[in-house]
Formats: sequence, C-alpha cells, structure tokens
Amino acid sequence: MKTVGIVAEYNPFHSGHARQIAAAREALGEECAVVAVMSGGWTQQADCAIADKWTRARLALMGGADLVLELPTVWACSGAESFARGGVSILEDTGMVDTLSFGSECGDVEALKKAAAALDSPDFPAALRPFLEQGLTFAAARQRAAEALAGERIGSLLRRPNNNLGVEYLRALRALGSRIQPMTVLRTGAEHNEMAVFVAGGPLSREERNRLFWERHPVLSATSIRMHLADGEWDLMEPYLPAGGREILEEHTLSLPALEKMRWAMLARIRTMTAADWAALPDAGGAEGLPWRLEHAGRTCTSMDEFLSLAKTKRYTRARLARLVLWAWLGLTATDVPEKPPYLRVLGCNKRGRELLRAMKRTARVPVLTKPAHARGLDGEGRRLFELEARCTDLYDLCLDPVPAPGREWTTGPVIL
Repeated sequence: MKTVGIVAEYNPFHSGHARQIAAAREALGEECAVVAVMSGGWTQQADCAIADKWTRARLALMGGADLVLELPTVWACSGAESFARGGVSILEDTGMVDTLSFGSECGDVEALKKAAAALDSPDFPAALRPFLEQGLTFAAARQRAAEALAGERIGSLLRRPNNNLGVEYLRALRALGSRIQPMTVLRTGAEHNEMAVFVAGGPLSREERNRLFWERHPVLSATSIRMHLADGEWDLMEPYLPAGGREILEEHTLSLPALEKMRWAMLARIRTMTAADWAALPDAGGAEGLPWRLEHAGRTCTSMDEFLSLAKTKRYTRARLARLVLWAWLGLTATDVPEKPPYLRVLGCNKRGRELLRAMKRTARVPVLTKPAHARGLDGEGRRLFELEARCTDLYDLCLDPVPAPGREWTTGPVIL
C-alpha cells in the first residue's frame, strides 16, 4: 500500500488541506493511505489551537486522512527547522510512509531541493556571516547567502513561508537519511496568514453574499478562517470545512481569541524570570546576550505587547520571542527536547488507518501509543515527554469554557471513524 505523510497544524482542517490529500491520491492512486502528523493544543504561532487535538483529528479524518499522529508540543511550538525535523522523524519512524507531501508557493520540488542543498552546504556559514554583519535580519541574511551559493532564483524561494517550510522538510529528510520521497503541491488562493477581505456592493441577501464570497475566494488560509469564525461568520466559512465539520467545530471551538484569558498569567510569569531562566529556554540567544534583554523587558513592561516591543531585535522577531514566552509559561526548557520523538501517539484513525496500525506493529521503530494506558508503560525520555504533554494539555484546557477537569491526556482515547 502506498502511504503518504503530511505534517500540519490543521487549525482547522479546511478545503485547501482536502485538496492536498486529493492531489496525493491522484498522483499515487486512490488506495493510497494518508498519515497526518498534527500539532496538539499549541501551535507554531505561539497560540492555542482553535479546538482541542481530538476534535481537530476528527475533522482531519472526515476530510480524507486515514491516521492522525501527534506532533508533541516541543516540536509543534518551534521554528520551521525544528517543526519539520519533529514531523519528518515521526513519519520516518512509522516504517510505512514512502512519500512526504507538502504545499509550496513554487510547486517545484527540484528547485526546493537546490535551496535545501545550499543551506546544508559547508560553505553556507561563511556565506551567511557577512550579511549578518551588515545588520540584516537572520531571515534576510539566510536568503542572501542562499542566493550567493545557488543563484538568485533559488535563494529567492526562501522569501515565501511555505517554500521555506518545504525546504526544511527536505533538509530533515536528508539529515535522517530517509528513503521517503518528497512531493509538493502548488498552493493557490489566499496566502498563508493572509486575511481575505470581501466588500459587497449594494444590498445582498446572506445567501448571495456567501455565494459571491466563495466564488472570489475558493481557497482560504486557516488564519483567515479563524478570523472569520471569531467574528461569528459560521455560514460564510461552512463551505471551507469538511462536510458535517461545522457542527463539530462549533460545539468544541474556543472562544476566540482564547489566549487573551491567559495574558495576565503569562505576564506574571515573565516578570519573575531571571536571565538564567530565559537562558534555559531553547533558542534563547544566550551567546548574544538576549536573556539579559528579556529579563529587563519583563521587569519594565506593563503588557505582553510592550514586552515583545522592548525585547525584539533584528535577529529575534516578535514571532520568535512569542514562542519563547509560551515555552516559559508552559514550563518547558531546552533539556525537555529529545533528539527525536520517542513514541508515536495516535490521535485518530479510520478503517484504513487501523490497517496501517496493524502493519506498524512490525515496522514502527518506536513505541506506538493507541490508548492512554500505553503511556504508563513508557520509561525514560518517553515517559517524561508524555507527562510534559499532559501538563501542556492541562494548560491548554484553561483556555476552554467551561474548563475541563485536568488529566484529559491520561483518559482520552483516539478518535475512531
């Protein structure tokens, strides 16, 4: 059985994700199985997901995935390189996945391979240094260095977020010595993180407005969908969700923006942190003196927005700093990140997914957790990581209304369709 892997947040699963799955089956055959590695409650944007991971796994299964595995928080809330490495490691360790599918703005996997090779070149550090010394941001310096090594056309691919993430998937495959073959799907429609704007001229019925919106925006980003749902535009967004998905998501979605409920707790946390506390976080810029800057910003700010403004530098953007704040609030440190995920956690599956799981009993290279009780049999870093994930879920649940009783990680089994 051909098996394709996809790494995603599915926040929430939408028509663009369904098209990616359809494209994989068109290329590999309708019987191709789809394994999705999905973030849990916390996302790369240092925010809580729109719904808990079991609800989002159900939507993914309804949209065409066969098996949903969890990308643990320590990788899900990281930058592109770590996010990709964690997701690809999980796909590799299933022993079943032969193809990795990802979206990109260029739709050219060979060009992205050239960009990945430039970043992995032994000449890259020397090419990067002069651009950093010129005061460019790290992202801009990285792109310029890639252009110097591989040409302007290849280096310029790194300007686009999905190209960039695709390059990191390719680098992860190479670093792991994986036999998984990459394929990329051309992204069309709304850009990642781009708000779709629609202004109707003249009085229109709700049905007419919704129809015109759909014609203008056949594909929306997950960010746009979340923004519309936060404004109560459920009728407008329903066509972008899997059939029957609205009812499930409407019942289980957060009251957006949910993280606002936690802002004062997060501010209290950063006000008490020392430079040593900040230095213990991953990617904390210890060699560049960032922990001292973070301590000072935490001691003087009166809001989270002010903290990010005081602390940001050309190398450390607000997005990277927001991830550091989330890590601090969740109580995570650099020592909590294993070299790779030590288990495969099943969040949901359908009939074909159950067939995959039976096969994975022979092929998986790490333990497969199909029920919470299996986690109690873990030891070492596997047990520590699962306990950490349980804490992250308990803190995520504080964003829900009403707040569930703690301990759901130990009692909630996979979604079965």
